[in-house]
Amino acid sequence: MKLVRGFGVNDADYAVGRLVSGKRVICAAYRAWANMIDRCYSEKRQKKNPTYIGVTVCEGWRSFMAFREWWLESHVDGWQIDKDLLTDNNQYSPDSCIYVPAWLNTFTIDRNAVRGEFPIGVDYHKASKSFRSMCNNPATGKQVTIGRFKTPEAAHLAWRARKLEYAAQMKNEMDAIDARIYPRVVDIISRAK
Repeated sequence: MKLVRGFGVNDADYAVGRLVSGKRVICAAYRAWANMIDRCYSEKRQKKNPTYIGVTVCEGWRSFMAFREWWLESHVDGWQIDKDLLTDNNQYSPDSCIYVPAWLNTFTIDRNAVRGEFPIGVDYHKASKSFRSMCNNPATGKQVTIGRFKTPEAAHLAWRARKLEYAAQMKNEMDAIDARIYPRVVDIISRAK
C-alpha cells in the first residue's frame, strides 16, 4: 500500500476519487485528511508556510478510515479544521481538532513566520515615525487601525486589549460551537508576543 507523504495509509473500502463528467471528484473527507498530512509532511509546503514545521498527525489518524470516522461526526460544511483552539500540543488528533468557521480559525493566528521584528499586531509607520497597532475585526473581516504609539510594547498592548474586546463580543458565537473555545482564545491572546 502506497503511503500518503510517507505517513498516511489510504485504507478506504471505497474509491476516494472518481471521474464525473470528465472531472476528477475527490471524497471531501479524504481531501481534508490528505491536506492535513500534506501540511505536516510536505517539505515543499512547509517552505511556503513554515508555521507547520514540527506539526504532526497522531498515529491513529495515519489511517484514513480512522480520520474519516471522526470527520463524519465533526465536520461542518464550509468550516475549517483547527488544531490550536483546544490544546497547545501542535498535533492533529481527535482531542486537539475541531471544525470552526473561517473567522474563528484565523482569529488567534500569530503569523510569527511572516510578521517581522515587532510584536504581533505592530508595525512601524514611517510617515508618522510611530508604531502602528492593527488587527482584524472578526465580525466584519476588515483590518482596523487601533492607533499609533511611541513604543512597540505600547502598540502591542493596545492590540491585545482590542483583541480581547473582540473575543468578548464573539463569546456567544464561540460558546455555541464549543464552550472550551472562548477561555482558550483569551489565553492565546493573553500570551501572544
